[in-house]
Amino acid sequence: MPWNHESAARYDKWSTSTRGGFALRQEEKLLQSVIASWPRRKQKLLDVGCGTGMFLEFFWSCGFDLTALDKSPDMLSRAREKIGHRADLHLGSAEHLPFEDREFDYVSLLTVLEFVDDPDLALREAARVSRKGLVIGFLNSWSLYGLSVRLEKKNSTLSRARWFSWPEMRGMIQKNLSPGRIEARSILLGPPCTWIPTPGIRHLNSTPVPPWMGAFTAVRIDLTAQPAQTPLLAWKTEPTT
Repeated sequence: MPWNHESAARYDKWSTSTRGGFALRQEEKLLQSVIASWPRRKQKLLDVGCGTGMFLEFFWSCGFDLTALDKSPDMLSRAREKIGHRADLHLGSAEHLPFEDREFDYVSLLTVLEFVDDPDLALREAARVSRKGLVIGFLNSWSLYGLSVRLEKKNSTLSRARWFSWPEMRGMIQKNLSPGRIEARSILLGPPCTWIPTPGIRHLNSTPVPPWMGAFTAVRIDLTAQPAQTPLLAWKTEPTT
């Protein structure tokens, strides 16, 4: 699927629209909650398939030492405009990461597996270069959002994407990895027409729900037997590992 200058521009335009901006804020809140147990300072995170850098500012503000990769030069160009020198950006494929084994502490794959040729290989590659854990964000095929995209029957980027259900994603994780622990929740319960900051409706879409319900599901996968237990804000001294 080509990601050129025009598609990158559409991607950014959506993220700054009323619905897109609202959805992005809820997704960031969900990610913050899901990865709350991970230490951040002096921890290296690789964002695979960073696109136009939609989540780079979020990860940078969390305190990670940030590296990002995308296969589209046009997407990377926009990401570089946003994040500047705060992240090390690379051109490359999610299925063939140009990094050493265990080079990073954490790896993120946010709405990436939907668009790669071999999601199983991309997942194994992410685990190969990670020492501690992965966070996956995916579009839930069982959600009202997924249903609305199928009913529209438009030849859009999303309609051509590979959507996953929570059982499918969980099965793929268990097939390709040996996780120590998995935690998953979703957000944006209503259809896109309700993704607006209106009282009542806002509560519907800003409340985390089980992973098979919302439009966007976040999954934390700890690759070690015991995940970190103390959130970043609770540290009184800087972690040593």
